[in-house]
Amino acid sequence: MNIVKNMKIDKKGFIDLDVDRSIDIVEEIKRMRREKNAVILAHFYQEGEVQDIADFVGDSLGLSQQAAETKADIIVFAGVHFMAETAKILAPEKKVLIPDLQAGCSLAESCPPDEFAAFKNRYPGHTVISYVNTTAEIKALTDIICTSTNALEIVRSIPEDEKIIFAPDRNLGNYIRSITGREMVIWEGACHVHEEFSLERILELKKEHIDAKIIAHPECEKPILIVADHIGSTTSLLNFTINDDGMKYIVATESGILHQMKKANPQKTFIPAPPKDSTCACNDCKYMKLISMKKIYNTLKYELPEITLDVKLMDKARGSIVRMLDISKRLQK
Repeated sequence: MNIVKNMKIDKKGFIDLDVDRSIDIVEEIKRMRREKNAVILAHFYQEGEVQDIADFVGDSLGLSQQAAETKADIIVFAGVHFMAETAKILAPEKKVLIPDLQAGCSLAESCPPDEFAAFKNRYPGHTVISYVNTTAEIKALTDIICTSTNALEIVRSIPEDEKIIFAPDRNLGNYIRSITGREMVIWEGACHVHEEFSLERILELKKEHIDAKIIAHPECEKPILIVADHIGSTTSLLNFTINDDGMKYIVATESGILHQMKKANPQKTFIPAPPKDSTCACNDCKYMKLISMKKIYNTLKYELPEITLDVKLMDKARGSIVRMLDISKRLQK
């Protein structure tokens, strides 16, 4: 492979490359995807143009299911690192690529594996339920993975006499505990995006748009959830705006989902909930927004950066994800 002079490299691999401006980048991505038998998976929090080029757009549960079922030889994951890791764990025979290795996750980083292992050892006999927003190492220490879509059902599937450790998102854990009444030991992690929403500014918006409904992701802090008209996963929020008879919504989650909401409901109005930083009108995940069309093009062209994981680690982590998928399938029947 020829390495061009303007290639920017860090110690982990390719991060950014210039692209010839004369090419049609969308058509080139489609051509390479077809020729290489590749599939592009994109999270709802990606930029709109990235969502539009993807074969499948979804939340963590949907993306996990697609990764497990795809017949493609190559998976290009337009999301963050833990998502690409999950795809590799579920499809170890596939080549899994991520357009930027620096696309991490503040929530995953809030739960270091060595500290969590010590935490887990302090509570023997507990069933460990971990949110999918975790590293492969945490998944290997977990009994059952969950997503915001199925967290409630996963917890309810555990016999009432079993003790539970819930990690790493404290807001999601506390929300699930408030609904189920289950005693859970909760790890003190959080998502930087969902903890930054300003209750004061949301209520100010509500005064300006009295007919707007507030919808929020359960990773938000409790005061935001208290004032919400609907609480749910990203997919749940999207479906609510489709099925609800309202016409205006204040959306307390990462602003990327507004792209799908507007596509599904062009006649409705969507207002991103503002963060505590008064200079911003919306709240974006800086890691999600590292992915670009240019990076997707170069990732397909060079088939880099590639996600690689230790085989034993993948084997340990896979069980917790498969158990989640099995429970979700049973619930969908």
